[in-house]
Amino acid sequence: MKDCLMSLKIRKNKSPIFITLLLILALLTGLTAGYFSTHGITENGKFEAFSGKVFQNEVSGSTLTLHYTLAHPEKQGIRRKKASLGTVPTDMKNTYQICSQYEKKLKSFRYSRLSTENQLTLDSMLLYYHTEKSLGDNYLLQEPLGPSLGIQAQLPVLLAEYAFYEDRDITDYLTLLTTIRPYFRSILEFEKKKSEAGFFMSDTTLDRILAQCSSFIRNPDNSYMLNIFQKKLSEYGKLSVPEQNALLLSHQNLMKTEVIPAYQELMTGLEALRGTGKNTRGLTYFKGGKAYYLYLLQSQTGSYVPVKQMEKRLSRQLSDEIGIAGTILRQNPELLTTLSRGITFRKIKPAQMLNALQQKIQTDFPPLTDVTFELRTVHDSMKEYLSPAFYLTPPMDTGTPNVIYINPAASYQGLELFTTLAHEGFPGHLYQTVTFQRQKSSNIRNLLCTSGFAEGWATYIEPYAYQYAADYIQDPSATELARISWLNRSINLCMYSLLDIEIHYNGWTQAEAASFLRAFGIEDSAVVSEIYQYILETPGNYLKYYWGYLSLLDLRTSEQNRLGQDFDLKAFHSQILKIGGVQFPVLEKYIDAEF
Repeated sequence: MKDCLMSLKIRKNKSPIFITLLLILALLTGLTAGYFSTHGITENGKFEAFSGKVFQNEVSGSTLTLHYTLAHPEKQGIRRKKASLGTVPTDMKNTYQICSQYEKKLKSFRYSRLSTENQLTLDSMLLYYHTEKSLGDNYLLQEPLGPSLGIQAQLPVLLAEYAFYEDRDITDYLTLLTTIRPYFRSILEFEKKKSEAGFFMSDTTLDRILAQCSSFIRNPDNSYMLNIFQKKLSEYGKLSVPEQNALLLSHQNLMKTEVIPAYQELMTGLEALRGTGKNTRGLTYFKGGKAYYLYLLQSQTGSYVPVKQMEKRLSRQLSDEIGIAGTILRQNPELLTTLSRGITFRKIKPAQMLNALQQKIQTDFPPLTDVTFELRTVHDSMKEYLSPAFYLTPPMDTGTPNVIYINPAASYQGLELFTTLAHEGFPGHLYQTVTFQRQKSSNIRNLLCTSGFAEGWATYIEPYAYQYAADYIQDPSATELARISWLNRSINLCMYSLLDIEIHYNGWTQAEAASFLRAFGIEDSAVVSEIYQYILETPGNYLKYYWGYLSLLDLRTSEQNRLGQDFDLKAFHSQILKIGGVQFPVLEKYIDAEF
């Protein structure tokens, strides 16, 4: 899973997040005609100066955002502020005003005089800020917390992975630990305002969040953050042993006096709001909930297709794939026996899988050379609450490290592990991210959240991954087993995406969801309850993956029909990668453009 800082699975949030509800925090007053008259003569120069200033303003809004975007911000002319996680705003008027200012300025450029790349960047920025402004009065329906994708779950990983490039990074990291409490207090203020408006979470969701927080703080002397901090200090290599020991003591003290109390205070504050969340069903039952869901779909999926049209497309895909799967199983009934017994997969380690994938993808995707990666394991204290796997994006100015986390709680192995690593690694998130970063596109492109593109791409490559995996399946029917396995996954993702719409837009109850799932053989009440609850807590999440996948699939079909025998699959993929993460209307507009 890729949201803006990391892929979940954590980008399986993005969500967005991450630290503030929006990256838009401040617009400096220097964006004037006078500035441009001295810094940009051509229209391209003016636009690039503007987009560069917007990037500097937004990337500086949060220390985590800045650090995960740039390893050495000073080299980009950006001065670091005092380390802070920022705050969650309870009033969005200033944010919307900034969006309007951005929109106005973007519309003032003479579009025809811009290069194709700058036109693409302008289109993406304009759509992004227009969409954010469309949230309007429904901003209280946003939820920064959540059992698996919430900030309280993601923050420990983001802090643990806070890389030390220079001494200032160590100082900033330790300072950040002292700002968790005020940051959580701002979240509590936001949650209180949600409660007063009747938008607070259900007690079921509250219990799940409290359990996650409790798990993290249960053994403060054995926190994985302590072990990772010690390891990072050692690997930094610029500090003496006494200096390292002093920092270790400071870090241990901050964990006990700042981090753990911050989580305890958050839990206490949330517990005080118990019972104020009255809605245990989808967003449509909240005032403004349906409009908020439409905003969420646009901002999360990057698609502007009407919901009813989405629903019809998903239903058609579900019907088609069930029909294909049925035909395969009727022609090869022995596959059911193999599937029920379990697919035998050649023993191969995760790193070997990723190395093999780098070679196998070159038939269908452009090669990517000189790229390194690290595989890490989710700590025991977090494994119950984090996704099966996720990729952390590297800073744009270094391109490293490329870290993929595997969650042992998922118990993935064999075919499932191979295809998951393809999703996170090659040719999924890691491959797409590194390819785009090496093109040195406009810096602002690295900040605009395009979860639908990122997760859509990583899902789009999965059928190729299942195809590659057939070489490791130890069965005469390996190709058919790989294909039916992908169809099974696709059907499930499609089914859950449809449920997302039915629950949040059309208002299905759990009983209605259970009736739908029963048609697909899912009858266990505990399983049904968990599916329903997860979709309630993460509206739009499945659609980021599956609608993003369908959008790319339909674009490929459109290009195949248009070009006929001239269609080249690798060239198509190369163009998608060259354009990079944008909303789907922008992608469709530039799919044939020359850069």
